Amino acid sequence: MAKRVLIVDDEENIRRVTRITLEAAGYQVGEADDGERGLEAFGDGSAWDAVLLDQKMPGMEGLEVLRRLKERHSTVPIIMVTAFASIELAVDAMKLGATDFVRKPMTPEIVRNAVQAALSKRESAFSRPVAQAELETPSRPLIDTVTLNGFHISRPSDVGDDAHVEPNERLFIVTDPSGREYRVTVKIEDESVGYVERMTRRKLPAENSFWTQRAERTVAEFLWNEGRTPLNERLTVKPLHRDELAMAERWTGD
Repeated sequence: MAKRVLIVDDEENIRRVTRITLEAAGYQVGEADDGERGLEAFGDGSAWDAVLLDQKMPGMEGLEVLRRLKERHSTVPIIMVTAFASIELAVDAMKLGATDFVRKPMTPEIVRNAVQAALSKRESAFSRPVAQAELETPSRPLIDTVTLNGFHISRPSDVGDDAHVEPNERLFIVTDPSGREYRVTVKIEDESVGYVERMTRRKLPAENSFWTQRAERTVAEFLWNEGRTPLNERLTVKPLHRDELAMAERWTGD
């Protein structure tokens, strides 16, 4: 039986292109042009396998719609769609139960991958007995894994990979929504290290764990903005935001 996906978006052309993309992949698709109609179409959620939900809509915005949808049916995967991406929005939406994000403009491949990944997560969760799921040790510790729009970022030590990189580099394993893995290296420029020292009056050399956290965020931001894995691009740690300087001032790790 074909999986059913509900699209909630006020832009008619976005709904049309997304519908065509998903129907070509074998899904049954429903539409709603704002949050209120989205809630009406969703009902108790039992008829739907996934929802693509726009954030910026007139009247009720996506985060509020997300909250109400989750109150009605907590296990239906909901993928947030937005042209106004920010890490803060991602955090708020994940707290409310969003499964993943897709950033506009969307390619057909990104849409299909996001829906496929969301449905796979749900099926995987239902396929294991509750007792087993509670007792199992995750293969990738939650604190070391970031998920944005269907991608997973892991440090090599999380997956038993013996990585040898320079002190001013960090290696990550990026898994795309289809399950393919890529090795991504981020370079920590001397300029960034010096900037932190000047602004915070603290020495955090390139091998410090603070830069591991910042390098991981660099990878996450690339995946968020580009919607793809960096292949030939060389990623470097960008100038720090004010909140990150405050974090550097309080950092206690080695």
